[in-house]
Amino acid sequence: MAKKIPTRLYLAEDEIPQYWYNIRADMREKPDPLLHPGTLQPASAADLEGVFCKEPVKQELDAATPLIKIPEGLREFYQAYRPAPLIRAYFLEKALGTPAEIYYKHEGVNTSGSHKLNSAAAQAFYAKAEGIEALTTETGAGQWGSAMAMACAFYGIHLTVYMVKVSSGQKPYRKALIETYGAELIPSPSNTTQAGRALLAQNPDTGGSLGCAISEAVEKAVSGAGCRYVLGSVLNHVLLHQSIIGQETKAAFDKYGVKPDIIIGCAGGGSNLGGLLAPFIADKLKGASRTRFIAVEPASCPSFTRGRYAYDFGDTAKTTPLIRMYTLGSAFMPSASHAGGLRYHGMNPTLSKLYHDGFLEARTAAQTEVFDAAVRFAKIEGILPAPESAHAVKAAIDEALECKRSNEKKTILFGLTGTGYFDMTAYMAYNAKTMTDYIPTDEDLAKGFASLPDIPQNRGMN
Repeated sequence: MAKKIPTRLYLAEDEIPQYWYNIRADMREKPDPLLHPGTLQPASAADLEGVFCKEPVKQELDAATPLIKIPEGLREFYQAYRPAPLIRAYFLEKALGTPAEIYYKHEGVNTSGSHKLNSAAAQAFYAKAEGIEALTTETGAGQWGSAMAMACAFYGIHLTVYMVKVSSGQKPYRKALIETYGAELIPSPSNTTQAGRALLAQNPDTGGSLGCAISEAVEKAVSGAGCRYVLGSVLNHVLLHQSIIGQETKAAFDKYGVKPDIIIGCAGGGSNLGGLLAPFIADKLKGASRTRFIAVEPASCPSFTRGRYAYDFGDTAKTTPLIRMYTLGSAFMPSASHAGGLRYHGMNPTLSKLYHDGFLEARTAAQTEVFDAAVRFAKIEGILPAPESAHAVKAAIDEALECKRSNEKKTILFGLTGTGYFDMTAYMAYNAKTMTDYIPTDEDLAKGFASLPDIPQNRGMN
């Protein structure tokens, strides 16, 4: 009889990866480079170092080095909450009556409640090493802001967080957590920046967007000496830092002889999805794997499934480098859905290229059906998922039920990116049956697409 796989597939502290994995190194066709918006030439390190810290810039521009060393001091910080558990969902399998094996990588075991601390700690570590005294950032649902506040408190760096206004109202305890760690939190759009004032002049009642919050954070960073900007998703150095998720998962699977057939992650800017799939997609890029990779995004903000593959700005004020990605346009204003971490108009350029080339699938889910899955999971597995993570939960349940219908035994892995204990306003709305679904019309999307830059690289693209 085969040995039963334990419920928790743990690694030891000394098995925490020593390197991050850079997906781009194994891609035959690389993602298109960032472009300077003035010259339309590939952005250089000098172009980016006025905004970002030097080491993350170096990592952002490196498409050739497969393994990048994790600094030893940072690995020591990681040991405070890593390795994160990989859990076999025996109770969920039984409740669904599926022949599938279901696993989830639980990244919500640190105080920030999500995977975001993996990159927050890295970026704060590099800022400290560079002598940077202050950082700025944006946050949607608050996971990234919480993680960055924790990291900056540890390394003694002042932090200003621009939090999307609608999310700051929905999640007051996120604000309290961020301020408890000593960071300054400003609802965005605000009157503290030109970008914020301009958007408020156009629409005084706007709930804001991640694109607008990025504009404000970048403006503050470049206007102050000794200050830099950090971000928690979209760019490639963030995916690099998050690859520790997938590497731990793969190491645990290898330890127990498990190979996943389907890997699922929620998708907003792409950080957790890219981090989870990174070492597994390496085999697929080499033609040695048939694993399916599924990105799940909100139907209210469908960057992959209804966006355009084009160069676009990363922010509303159009101050960032141009990024070729799947995008709804930097002017797209998403609805006030509760999955604030997925309310971003664009997708990471590496994941966008993988999706464009057919290595990655994508689907959408409406808000109420996502919360149906979240509550079902919480009742069965005992963990309340973050609204973002619940998108992956729903897809995993759907795939497991498909295995039941077809009587196929497949191994399903999904990323439980964080817990929902700071998202109780969302669960209150679900319980009260006041939660609604919003799906943008083609006319709504056209307004965002109209903001795409009219440049030669975009002409003829779709």
